[in-house]
Amino acid sequence: MKWNKQFDYPTSTRSLINDQRHYDVGTKEKLPSVTTILQATQSDEKKASLAKWRQNVGENKAEFIKNDAAERGTIMHRIIEGYLLDQRHVDFSDQGQLAGVMANTIIESGIKGQLNEIWGSEITVYYPGLYAGATDCVGLYNGQPAIIDFKQSNKMKRREWIEDYFVQLAAYAMAHNYVYDTKIQSGIILMCTKDNVFQKFEIKDKEFQRFSWEWLRRVDLFKNI
Repeated sequence: MKWNKQFDYPTSTRSLINDQRHYDVGTKEKLPSVTTILQATQSDEKKASLAKWRQNVGENKAEFIKNDAAERGTIMHRIIEGYLLDQRHVDFSDQGQLAGVMANTIIESGIKGQLNEIWGSEITVYYPGLYAGATDCVGLYNGQPAIIDFKQSNKMKRREWIEDYFVQLAAYAMAHNYVYDTKIQSGIILMCTKDNVFQKFEIKDKEFQRFSWEWLRRVDLFKNI
């Protein structure tokens, strides 16, 4: 695994506009984030499913589960980023210890020997005039240009449950390809549950194109909203 800093990624600031995250990447406008667009254009079925879950567990518990997972995910990402930058990070809190085990599982099972070259870590990418976002890693994965994201989960996922993750990867790749004239056609999700179960998901070729078209559909729907 080596670093190849061949692209000049922009710095960015984030702000909320109508409670929606936007990025300022030094252009004349603040661009909506990829996650903002995905959340705003969720299907009615997905919205209903989430509402039913919150009703079943109760609002207070639902908020606790969401915030607990977010905190754990933030620490896990920080530890993985530290590994990629060769800047070790340790968190001795109970949450940090759990996140550390999960991060190490992703490193051992999904990064070592497979992430060959890093172009950037925790970088901002944007498509001028349309959207922006932050991806965990971009580089060569098993010899192929790829967008790589690290995810934590409370339980194992089925592929059909995480299609928005794949759309997210396609969005980042399309922005990177447009601005830097790359040809990224692959996206990798490296995921670990809090029970320390590792999962790897990959999209490429025709499937990658399908999620790219879905992303364009969601962008168009967001603009109409």
